Amino acid sequence: MKTQINQSLKTITTIVFFAVFFTTVSCGDKKSATQEASTAENKVSAPKIDIHAAVVTGDKEALKQHIAAGSDINKKDPMGGSSPLISAALFGKTEMAKALIDAGADINFTNNEGSTALHTAAFFCRTEIVQMLLDKGADKTVRNNYKSTAYESVIVPFKDIKSTYQMMEQMLTPMGLKVDYDYLEKTRPVIAEMLK
Repeated sequence: MKTQINQSLKTITTIVFFAVFFTTVSCGDKKSATQEASTAENKVSAPKIDIHAAVVTGDKEALKQHIAAGSDINKKDPMGGSSPLISAALFGKTEMAKALIDAGADINFTNNEGSTALHTAAFFCRTEIVQMLLDKGADKTVRNNYKSTAYESVIVPFKDIKSTYQMMEQMLTPMGLKVDYDYLEKTRPVIAEMLK
């Protein structure tokens, strides 16, 4: 159990670091070569805001424009390798996650730590996102680099993992992360049941 807790802590700490980094890096106004090429082909231009920043800030119109322009909806963030769908799961952006899933985002995409959107949605008790991913056939057996499945990230007793949530809240609240401890404690067993 202690190994699982340590692995979960390492995974979550890494996710937090990379989420902070990619959001800072991706808020620039530069277009990528892929965006410019897709603009010429589709006659719909990608917005100036990066797809990751659009997801994190909840800019639905920018995300729709990225999808219409043919932007890479599985684009890895530069440091952590998270996809926009993983970012949507982290920040609880249910509508953004639905738009990405409906547009054909890779639901089993893994970041540099081997975690999927299902790992992230499960850990943060994003029940609607977990259900959407499961409905689309997300692979519950994927193990991240710490050998944990999404299920194993929520079976650790809440009291043993609460400090990780507190650390993440402290780091990511300025970016929009909301943490409700009572909800997490109550919902982790529900998520575990969904993932059995």
